Order: sequence, then structure tokens, then C-alpha cells
Amino acid sequence: MRDPHIGHADIRNFADSRVNLPSGTAHRYREQVNRLRETLAKHIADNPGFALVKMLHAGSVAKGTALRTINDLDAAVYVSKDQTPGDEQELVPWMADRLREAYPTKDASDFTESPHCVTIHFRGTDLNVDVVPVLYEGDEDDYGYLVDKFTGERLLTCIPRHLKFVRKRKAANQTHFAQVVRLVKWWASQRKAENANFKCKSFLLELLVAHLADGGADLKDYPLALEGFFTYVVKTGLEKRVAFTDYYTASRLPGSTGAAIEVFDPVNAENNVTDKYTWADREALVDAAEQAADAIREALYSTTKGRAVELWQVVLGPSFRG
Repeated sequence: MRDPHIGHADIRNFADSRVNLPSGTAHRYREQVNRLRETLAKHIADNPGFALVKMLHAGSVAKGTALRTINDLDAAVYVSKDQTPGDEQELVPWMADRLREAYPTKDASDFTESPHCVTIHFRGTDLNVDVVPVLYEGDEDDYGYLVDKFTGERLLTCIPRHLKFVRKRKAANQTHFAQVVRLVKWWASQRKAENANFKCKSFLLELLVAHLADGGADLKDYPLALEGFFTYVVKTGLEKRVAFTDYYTASRLPGSTGAAIEVFDPVNAENNVTDKYTWADREALVDAAEQAADAIREALYSTTKGRAVELWQVVLGPSFRG
């Protein structure tokens, strides 16, 4: 087989220019969150018994898997469970008031409440940080509970272990794990731009790439890594249960849940991160993956660069130029 017209270097260059959040920008974003954390930590130290316990950086910027198109940063504030309002409907407004106390130099209008978080706006940089409350009971590993405002359901999570999970895969795959994650996230963003009903969480993609990496998939050649990812989705039909044993044994997983897709949170054996996906959502995901896999395979054997570019645009969108 001759070398394809579009190869690893072409996909890497596209990722560098269009997909990846520049390292300098990522550094500035992390600094913004760190300044938030430092200010909160000082307020806590100066006010013993304050209801907010700590802030942790979370999300794709913290993991190193953010796309260039990211709009908001993510952080989690651990709140003392004993001091929170008993009504889950009041948790976010209550936290917003505590944040305004902790950051008195910011205008009150810079704090915006939504159903699941408080968004803090920074006028100088025009950045937003979405702050999610985590009910904390002092666990030494920083486990705590997210609360669904609408149902009151509590979901056990652990921000530091989520970050360690990703860092372990990044360490085993140099830069390639994070890059393949960003490329499949970019692919999903193109599908969502075409169809607002296309359902594909970034966390799901991250876990599927981790599952393939743990199984020995070679991520160093990006066209082949992407073909392998989409082929896996098509061959399994997303009917295969996916779980990890970093922080719990397989015996702790529940029996069959009857969910359309079963991909389990690596820090909580009881949390199927795809439990809200319908059978139609799964079918749409598999169909989109099949289209991508077919396009990549044809592109690898295309006799002209023009045709290869057209096929890669099916996967990566019209901005891909080869």
C-alpha cells in the first residue's frame, strides 16, 4: 500500500491549528481558576466555619483535553453538607450567596445562577467559570455528591480521581491519548452542529478512548487511531459494557441495568454515565461512527488528494483542508 494522501502529519497539523486549545491559552485559563481557588482558600482561612470547604479545578482544561472552541471553564466547590439548605432547590442560590461573600470585590451581577451551577464572569478576560456544588462530608479522597436540582438525586463523584484517571492514560500514551480524545470530541461537535439532537457526551468519548488504550490500541497514528475508534463503536454497537478497575473491583458493578448503553464512571461503580441515552441515541451514534469509519477507510486508499480531503471533511468538518 502506498502512503495515503492524508496521513498522520496532516491530521496532527489540523488538530494544532483548529482543534486544540493553545497551550498558552490553557495556561491563562488555569491561572484564572487558580486565582479563584486562592481567593476562596484565603476567605476560608480568615473565616473559620465558612460553609464552602475548597475549590477544585475540573473539566477538560484541567484534564488537558479541551477544544479550541471551549467557552467556559469548570470548577467544583466542595460545600459542608451540614450547612447546606435541606431543600435541593435552594442549593445553587445558597452557594451563589456564599460565593458573593467570598469574592466581595466582584459585582453581584457577575454571579449567574443556572439549574446546576453558578457561573462567575470575569470582565477583564471575558471568561466564565461554571462552579458546581459538591456536598462534602470530609472524605480523605475528596469524594462528594453532586445533586440533581430537579430530582434531588445524589451522585457520588471524586474530582481528583477523575483527573488521575486521565493523567494515567496520558502518561502511558505520551501526547496521543489526549489528542485522540480531542479529535473524537471535535468529530462529535461537527455532528451536533448538523443535528442538535445528536447526543454524545465528551465524558463518554473520553472513557471509550481510555477503554481502547487500556486494551492496547495504538494511538500514535491518528488516522488509524480514529478508524480504530469508530470501528470499535460499529462492531460493538455500543452494546458491550465498559468499566474500569482503577478504583473498584468488577464485582462492585451492578447487574444488567437494561440501559441502551452501559459505560461506567471510573470512580463510582454505580454510575452508568450513559443511563439517559435512549436506543435511538445509541443507533444515531453507531450510524455516525459507521459513516466516519467508512470515510476514513476510503480516504486511506483514495487515488487523489482532493477526494481524500472530501472524505476527511465527512469526519472533521468543512474546515479541514488537508
